[in-house]
Amino acid sequence: MPQPVVDIFIPCFVDQLFPNTAWNMVKLLEALGCTVRYNANQTCCGQPAFNAGFQKECRQISDKFLEDFSREGADYIVAPSASCVGMVRNAYADLYVASSQLVKYRTVERKVLELTEFLVDVLQVKSIPGAKLPAKVTYHDSCSALRECGIKEGPRKLLGMVEGLQLIEMRETETCCGFGGTFAAKFEAISTAMGEQKVENALSTGAEYIVSTDTSCLMHLEAYIKKNNKPIKVLHIADVLTQGW
Repeated sequence: MPQPVVDIFIPCFVDQLFPNTAWNMVKLLEALGCTVRYNANQTCCGQPAFNAGFQKECRQISDKFLEDFSREGADYIVAPSASCVGMVRNAYADLYVASSQLVKYRTVERKVLELTEFLVDVLQVKSIPGAKLPAKVTYHDSCSALRECGIKEGPRKLLGMVEGLQLIEMRETETCCGFGGTFAAKFEAISTAMGEQKVENALSTGAEYIVSTDTSCLMHLEAYIKKNNKPIKVLHIADVLTQGW
């Protein structure tokens, strides 16, 4: 079987704040036989502008995204963020519904996948040699992964392939963590209370780590954890799957 050629999309949060997660995704994809390409011209998917109501400005960014990821030769476009993947799959459909670029969008849209669904649904990974994390973890279903991308069981299957890892489900794992992009800035008190509830539910499991597909959720939870000296840490699932290498 030929190696799949993967163009990676590194979202703003990962690029600026969690670059090691991007490197770990690359290591993982290459170890599983993928040819990985990175277009250094890529920028944002446009989600912040779109969510704030600036559709004209968002179109300028989304047009660039389509241009950056329309290169020939790629079988898939993979990102370590269900939030950004959900933006491209769903919000772009509204932006391009009556556009001359609709065909280009549909071509790109069919290739865009979040990391865990690419591993489970496309590569059909059955094991991850060398992955090892002897710890108790709990998994947070991000809103974008669950509701926009339909991702639920895949990440849990992958966590089950990590030697020594014990997955313990928390209460209300499908409840929002309170980040929501600009929501956290506009409604700070509500956002903080939601983050507190999520962290407390995670702590009640006895887990040492909260794991998710989205660094934005994890950043929000980590801020609460550090400010309140809570005895738990956060890890993106790409970082978990490359532990022990």
